[in-house]
Amino acid sequence: MKRAIPVVVLSIAGLVPVWLYQPSSGTSTVQATTPAPSTSSSGTSGTHVVTTTTIDTEKGPVQLQVTFAGTKITAVKMLQQPDHPQTEAAVPKLVAETLQAQSAEIDTVSGATITSEAYKKSLQAAIDDNAKTASSSPAASASASAASASRTVDGTAVDTEKGTVQVQVTFEGDKIGAVRMLQQPNHPQTTAAVPKLVAETLQAQSADIDTVSGATITSEGYKESLQAAIDAKG
Repeated sequence: MKRAIPVVVLSIAGLVPVWLYQPSSGTSTVQATTPAPSTSSSGTSGTHVVTTTTIDTEKGPVQLQVTFAGTKITAVKMLQQPDHPQTEAAVPKLVAETLQAQSAEIDTVSGATITSEAYKKSLQAAIDDNAKTASSSPAASASASAASASRTVDGTAVDTEKGTVQVQVTFEGDKIGAVRMLQQPNHPQTTAAVPKLVAETLQAQSADIDTVSGATITSEGYKESLQAAIDAKG
């Protein structure tokens, strides 16, 4: 007896990816990919996290992850950045200025122009994406209302041999939302150290942060004034 052997014919459709290349205008060295940023949200905390598309620059890729509470920027994390000392020094300044300005209208960091421009372009894309979500999200609106109930506390003025250091801290509930320098020594090392101190404060949510090398005196004064503000807030 001959056994009939069924024959299954499989047809495979080949998928051919199409890559779109958009040349940069003028002499700009920044080229952004065209897909929209990816987003995620938390219904319980009212936060909205936007992961931006990667921007390729001649120095390397730049990609951000931006966390919002309503329309307020609460955190910025670099997912990709050029492997370069000037970029590493620039990123804390860019993040600190972003949290202070609450927008992409921040200064370009000297010596890291290309990274700064890519950062600002990526940040603006995240802000635009969040604005669309916030306008239609009840949770985001409630979070924005809660964030607006903030409290600002001035830390004590700490006199150091380099000059006076005093911070002003804005709290959103129990969270440190922003830190502003009211007084600081007029010294290049202090100017370079302050953005790092502010960025670390917003990350640590306390005065338990590292001293910046080369600005030890200012760092200690900053931490003392910051702790006084935290204690005064209660």
